[in-house]
Amino acid sequence: MERGREERREDMASSVSAPTKLPFLSLLLTLFIFLGSFITTTTCIKAAHESDKVLNLPGQPSSPPLSHFSGYITVNQDHGRALFYWFFEAQSHPSIKPLLLWFNGGPGCSSIGYGAAVELGPLRVDASGSGLEFNKHSWNKEANMLFVESPVGVGFSYTNTSADFTKLDDVFVAEDVYNFLVNWMKRFPHFKNHDVFISGESYAGNPETNDYYDYKGLLEYAWSHSVISDQEFENAKKVCNFKVFDWSGECNAAMSVVFEKYNEIDIYNIYAPICLLNTSGSGRGSDGDIFSSKTQNYRSRRMRIGGGGGYDPCYSTYTQHYFNRVDVQTSLHANTRGGANGFVNWNVCNNSVLGTYNFTVFSVLPIYTKLIKGGLKIWIYSSGDTDGRVPVIGSRYCIEALGLPLKSPWRSWYHNHQVGGRIVEYEGLTYVTVRGAGHLVPLNKPSQALSLIHSFLSGKHLPAQR
Repeated sequence: MERGREERREDMASSVSAPTKLPFLSLLLTLFIFLGSFITTTTCIKAAHESDKVLNLPGQPSSPPLSHFSGYITVNQDHGRALFYWFFEAQSHPSIKPLLLWFNGGPGCSSIGYGAAVELGPLRVDASGSGLEFNKHSWNKEANMLFVESPVGVGFSYTNTSADFTKLDDVFVAEDVYNFLVNWMKRFPHFKNHDVFISGESYAGNPETNDYYDYKGLLEYAWSHSVISDQEFENAKKVCNFKVFDWSGECNAAMSVVFEKYNEIDIYNIYAPICLLNTSGSGRGSDGDIFSSKTQNYRSRRMRIGGGGGYDPCYSTYTQHYFNRVDVQTSLHANTRGGANGFVNWNVCNNSVLGTYNFTVFSVLPIYTKLIKGGLKIWIYSSGDTDGRVPVIGSRYCIEALGLPLKSPWRSWYHNHQVGGRIVEYEGLTYVTVRGAGHLVPLNKPSQALSLIHSFLSGKHLPAQR
């Protein structure tokens, strides 16, 4: 995953086979194939997961009843590295429903602060930042949901070896997550025989798959949606060669103009309002809250996501407040590693993780080819309509470049008698858009997002008519 790439839109995929030095999701999936041979079950381990059960979480609604667990899983004993998780059993039949892992992107943004608390988890932080609301569109209606804060340095996850932060790249992160899965399954051995799916959005989802197509799509989207002028568009096309790894000074200057225009609005949901609260602090904004381009020029640029559809665009400010409460951290077992007065400073995004992350891969299109040849189930879903950071244009270019045989042509799919988005099926891959959604689809269009994951897990087709 190349330098300057901080976002990957949503993928849903099962385990895969791929070479060893691969981007995060692909390597993680490869490693996961071998998970079964490492799993053991003992009664003392079962007792360990019971100690992670969350009780008396401040602000949690009294109904419906939820069974959830949280805490740390050590991934490297010698370095003192541990990843924090929050796990929700399925609302019904958890013993037979699949296990769905969720990761957020950045890299450097929290899957607890985004995926769990404002998108697809059953408990959403309310507008006061002091309570929780039940999410009737939670994905734990369909699966057991496991949210992981990765890599170390994100959220509550930590390392006692500062040198680890200089080694962050996709291989390092994938190995940590693999160790997390092995050890989590030891703590929850009753899930070892469940179907397991890996999902994520933004950088964690891998849809920004090729520099050339991605940035070509980003520029064209900005022009076609009246964000930049004709002159600015033509100048960027003239001076930018997105096929090279390092942009020229002229290209950096031209793309800086594009990003400055987006700084006036919300690049992740271009028709939504921006948050007007004072949000000083580290990384309060969208899942790709830390917005970077090909060079260091944009590494610290922060953009705020607007919820759209009636959602408050300041939601990340509320999660920041909630997860920095001592009573919340105590209930979630998040301050067991110590810290000043039993308190851990939690940020929704960690800018320094992005700043030290080693982006090295230009394209992951060859990885998709390997996954498809492995016969694995892959869905890419994107907002498309209102996401300017990883727009539908670039994603379509990438998918078309794979040259896959067409299985079912581009068509509309329906939700509550309205067009929910579009879908096209290829041999080995399905691509879906969600009409009117921004970068965080489960936040902007929660009911539609739930329909997507239901279709993916159940194998039932999305409605093709009203």
